Amino acid sequence: MKTNFLHAYKQAPWRTQLQWIGIFLLILVSIAAIAGVYLSVSERAATTGRQIQNMEQEITLLEIEINDLSSQLASIMSIKNMQARLEELDMLRLDPLQAIYLEIPGYVPKEAAVLLAPPARSESQERPVLLPEFTASLWDWLTSKLSQPQISNEVQP
Repeated sequence: MKTNFLHAYKQAPWRTQLQWIGIFLLILVSIAAIAGVYLSVSERAATTGRQIQNMEQEITLLEIEINDLSSQLASIMSIKNMQARLEELDMLRLDPLQAIYLEIPGYVPKEAAVLLAPPARSESQERPVLLPEFTASLWDWLTSKLSQPQISNEVQP
């Protein structure tokens, strides 16, 4: 009777093999899904990093161009060049106290473009500040939580 009981509940060998194959395939598909997610995230991070590098290079090139144009403007506006331009146009340097200013009725002068100095920039570049919660590793967080005293939630009389 005992052998009939075990024989009745014993599964066929092909069913056991199918169960093992199913478990193996489930593990294999899970690993493939995790690897796919990992590759997707890595690809996005690499693409974003490359875009940041390209933008930083573009910023550097624009800063070089701005500095070049600023130095050209300074060269054009230098005293030596301004005096040479005055001589080319047959103009004389005049003392403002000796000049005679005429007021012409009905004449509306053009508004001159005002060249202002560029706004002051600090030498240190401002970086976004990250909170410590976002820079701590899992190990740091775990050790800080374990080192804190445990506070019980029970009400004590």
